[in-house]
Amino acid sequence: MKTENNLDTDQIKGLVWRLAIPSMLAQFVSVFYSIVDRMYIGNIAGIGEIALAGVGICGPIVTMISSVAFLVGVGGSPLMSIRMGEKNHRAASQILANCFLLLTILSVVITVLSFMAKGKLLMWFGASEATFTYANDYITIILLGTIFALLSTGMNQFIICQGFAKVGMKSVLLGAICNIILDPVFMFVFGLGVRGAAIATVLSQMASCTYVLRFLFGNKPPIRITFGNYDWQVMKRVLVLGLSPFLIIAFDNILIISLNMMIQRFGGEGQGDMLLTCMTIVQSFMLMVTMPLGGITGGTQTILGYNYGAGRPDRIKKASLHISGLALGFTTIMFILAHTVPKYFVLIFTKNEAYVELTVWAIKIYTMGIIPLALQYAVVDGFVGMGVAKVAITLSMFRKVIFLGGAALIPIWFGIDKIFYTEPVSDFISVAVSVTVTFLVFDRVIGKSGAENKGS
Repeated sequence: MKTENNLDTDQIKGLVWRLAIPSMLAQFVSVFYSIVDRMYIGNIAGIGEIALAGVGICGPIVTMISSVAFLVGVGGSPLMSIRMGEKNHRAASQILANCFLLLTILSVVITVLSFMAKGKLLMWFGASEATFTYANDYITIILLGTIFALLSTGMNQFIICQGFAKVGMKSVLLGAICNIILDPVFMFVFGLGVRGAAIATVLSQMASCTYVLRFLFGNKPPIRITFGNYDWQVMKRVLVLGLSPFLIIAFDNILIISLNMMIQRFGGEGQGDMLLTCMTIVQSFMLMVTMPLGGITGGTQTILGYNYGAGRPDRIKKASLHISGLALGFTTIMFILAHTVPKYFVLIFTKNEAYVELTVWAIKIYTMGIIPLALQYAVVDGFVGMGVAKVAITLSMFRKVIFLGGAALIPIWFGIDKIFYTEPVSDFISVAVSVTVTFLVFDRVIGKSGAENKGS
């Protein structure tokens, strides 16, 4: 079967760019799922700011649920890339079949459990009496689309890892376009407000899911979804490797939830709701940084995994350098935008001058460390791509601990309005540690790969 990219023979620099750019653009487009919803919601006459705070509370909960897609997708796709590098297509096919079954089961279980706990979760995670109604309306409908969201995101990883980066981008683009079109229809034409935004999102996720599954069940990819040959040991290994990206995303959102809880606790219902609205907009901007950045480092994992399986450390090292350089270039551009034109981004969500002024300041503080953050993503996703889960999890969790410590102590020591400094503090410290660890262990890891494969 012909693929867009030959992981075995194509020049590394070209491979990195051809896989990274579509994945980055796909994640840029994916950001519009949340940004478009929040943009329309923030501009609802009379209730926009409060409704936006309510949806902001739902954001990390929804993303935490969605992280299960990466538990299976990013856990299974590097393993499949390694098997393809070893020319073991039977094992690669077994991995895909097991991942499809595992993700389907997890989607159903998560939907049921989330419905049972959603009311308490919203209150625990920062909802006030003023924002609860909007948060509950939004999350109730979004949860109905859990299976479509998880399957479209998780199984898309198995399209990208086979070299079809453009197909993966098109699946995300389809969902985003549907969302952009349907949002104003359901929100304003049908007068459904926040519920309309949620309905539009679910329908868009259904469209993406249909596109992804149709491709993976079709004849074009070398490895297609099949039924049977299920093995708990295969699923277990996927879950172990996927634990790192899952924890990265899940704990990122647990930390955001912690920020929301601290804001509501120390800010009270008045200042707290205002700060929550600002934090929602700040997090929307950060999604435009972290999701495309993850597209660059995650979309190129297949190069590392394939060559790790093929025992070619020289190509792994070249790819790692190009991936890091591309990631640094992207975060540098986003840093410049964050510190020169953030007001134009904020005005998309609200025209209230008090909210605009506070949020512009917060974006500049929150993004102080995003340039070196590129190296954190490159290091962690690089180790995940080669199946070295322990190192990836350790480095990722270290960053979360620093962030959590800042979220707990900064409001107490300096006041709740300084809570936005938690992000740059954790970025600078964690990157310094991750880069140091990489210098110490990277050559040994890729050298071991080459030695093992030469001896086999």
